[in-house]
Amino acid sequence: MDDWTPHRRDDGELLGWIHPEGDDWVAVDVLGRPVSGAIEWLDAEAALEAHGLAWLADPWMLEGEAERPLRVRMVEVTPDGDGTPGRIVVKIDDYGDMSGYAQQHVLPWPLPDRLRPSRAGDPDGFTF
Repeated sequence: MDDWTPHRRDDGELLGWIHPEGDDWVAVDVLGRPVSGAIEWLDAEAALEAHGLAWLADPWMLEGEAERPLRVRMVEVTPDGDGTPGRIVVKIDDYGDMSGYAQQHVLPWPLPDRLRPSRAGDPDGFTF
């Protein structure tokens, strides 16, 4: 990550990074996933702007913790920095219940394979 340049929104929120690849640049989101292939710098900035951050609020699925994938929500995304390993914190989806504490899981950054976006056919928490 030494050659990764942070790219932020106008309000200062980190959208991701842009790093060199040959004579071009690659956009990477806050989870460490490529958002583009090798493209021009301005196109990499535009790719991060278009990708945004709203997707972080979507449900995600955590595999390997139970018989079925667990429906989770992002709580924290902290990339690697200054020699400190990053982390991703998710909680079991509590559907907005403010009365209790949802179980949390701390995962390594960048995005591990066992955490993925929700897709059709995944358990929704209401269907057994």
